[in-house]
Amino acid sequence: MKVKLFTTISFFTYQLSISQTEKLLHGKVVSQSNVLKGVEVINKTAKTSTTTNSLGEFAILVNVKDSLIFFSKDYFFSRLKVTSQNIEVNNLVVTMILKPEELDEVVITKIKFPKIEYDAEAIAEINIDKQARDLKRFIPVYDGTIPNGMNFGAISGGLFGLLKKDKEEPKKKIPEMDFKKLIATTVPEIFFTKELKLTSDEKELFLQFCDVDPKSKMLLEHPNILATMDFLTAKNNEFKKLK
Repeated sequence: MKVKLFTTISFFTYQLSISQTEKLLHGKVVSQSNVLKGVEVINKTAKTSTTTNSLGEFAILVNVKDSLIFFSKDYFFSRLKVTSQNIEVNNLVVTMILKPEELDEVVITKIKFPKIEYDAEAIAEINIDKQARDLKRFIPVYDGTIPNGMNFGAISGGLFGLLKKDKEEPKKKIPEMDFKKLIATTVPEIFFTKELKLTSDEKELFLQFCDVDPKSKMLLEHPNILATMDFLTAKNNEFKKLK
């Protein structure tokens, strides 16, 4: 009896240890039959991540019920909960949907210009009248200029421009991205509604609350989507305690 009991306990302990051991899950990310390179594959539960290669393939350690997140800025956010079947098959295929591009309406209007007819007699009369008005041809008057001479005004202006360039102030630095813009460009909206359970009004107050934390400045200097999501999750717990 004791031998049977010991055998049973050992069997269940072995099964439990196997279920708790991480497995290397292989998969591929595609969109409209095209493989996607550079997609971030994040194990939110284990706080690990990887990216897809040029063939759209990835490999990441997982356990059953781990939450996987697939992120690419040009595609909609995708999430998957790992099942035992996913691990057994070990050939996960994730399909992502491309975000639509917003284009301004362009209206093209065809304009017809009237054809210009050349009148040789009219052109000749204009030339004769122009020559008649040019008194310089008959009464030479010195106006201070040198015909076909050097334009000293233009030369001095060019030299002044060269000297001015040396004294120009250094260009102003491009303003750095603030915390709200970083979040808007890296974290999808669904993360706030599904993961953090925040409404649109609460989101604005929440981002102001996060911006005050000095850690937000570190994320600006070293942006990382996994670190950003961890920071937002931690701050969300603090934010909800204030309600």
